Amino acid sequence: MGVRRRETARGKWIAATRKAREYAMVAKALASTSHPVLAQIVPARFCNLSCAYCNEYDKVSAPVPLEEMYRRIDHLGRLGTAMIGISGGEPLTHPDLDDIIRRMRRTGAIAGMITNGYLLNVERIERLNRAGLDHMQISIDNVEPDEVSKKSLKVLDKKLQMLADHAEFHVNINSVVGGGFKDPNDALVIGKRALELGFESTIGIIHDGDGQLKPLGEEESKIYFAMRDRKKTNYAQFDAFQNAIAKGETNDWRCRAGSRYLYICEDGLVHYCSQQRGYPGVPIAEYTTADVKREFLTAKSCAPHCTIGCVHRISYIDHWRAPQTSEVSPGGGASELVNIRT
Repeated sequence: MGVRRRETARGKWIAATRKAREYAMVAKALASTSHPVLAQIVPARFCNLSCAYCNEYDKVSAPVPLEEMYRRIDHLGRLGTAMIGISGGEPLTHPDLDDIIRRMRRTGAIAGMITNGYLLNVERIERLNRAGLDHMQISIDNVEPDEVSKKSLKVLDKKLQMLADHAEFHVNINSVVGGGFKDPNDALVIGKRALELGFESTIGIIHDGDGQLKPLGEEESKIYFAMRDRKKTNYAQFDAFQNAIAKGETNDWRCRAGSRYLYICEDGLVHYCSQQRGYPGVPIAEYTTADVKREFLTAKSCAPHCTIGCVHRISYIDHWRAPQTSEVSPGGGASELVNIRT
């Protein structure tokens, strides 16, 4: 291919308008604390892969019907949600994903998604362009596939080249450490390849089954800090919380889950995050601005050991204000949790 899509006049215009919308999102978040900044919504719990460390998928669930997804997204719009991200499971398995993205954009929200990338091809990327997708994140775990994960650079590199040539949306490649992968140095190889293709490169730290701190080994820690010192853009600048995690230390911060960040599962319930399903466990159709304001002031006992990056980054917007005046201890009883069928 000749000129990459992002380098054309149209591609540059799309990037500039997206950046302007992001600045407006931050300005709105600084001006008011009564709306969610980011909501992650699950349209499909099914995933085409089975990564050993993941507890966020199954092999039996049907996709959420489109009309129900519309209702949930519209309610997020009524709450004033600035950014809506699609997660799973694997979002690309949903037959109506393009329509879901269009509905997200119709609310005025910035539209993102997290995918394993396996189902991407040129035609699929073009459809995502037309739907109005703003951001895509692909997590790549290793260079060669193994028994822990098939999300490998060897398998996905051709998909990444397609994205580099055809995508009009922003792409972030997230490599990980701490998941029992054979060679921690793979994260550096993946990060280098991402930058070569013109993508953003970030690194995450694998958490335990409750989203809690799982200290890195010595070699993993070295790799993490080497990646941290590379060139960063966008939200990667808010990753300072991971420095403590890499050292096995806790973080002193104000978690705004349930307020500035919402996680909506395939059953349409609002949870603090993907690892604390069951709290508050309220249907999104019944979630109100009063709930958002209450959870803004509610401290979570799991916060000091938390490694859930999206919650940390969104909460950082409000780190300087509104001391939290009540506390909740999520995860206290298995009977209260929403169980994932595997």
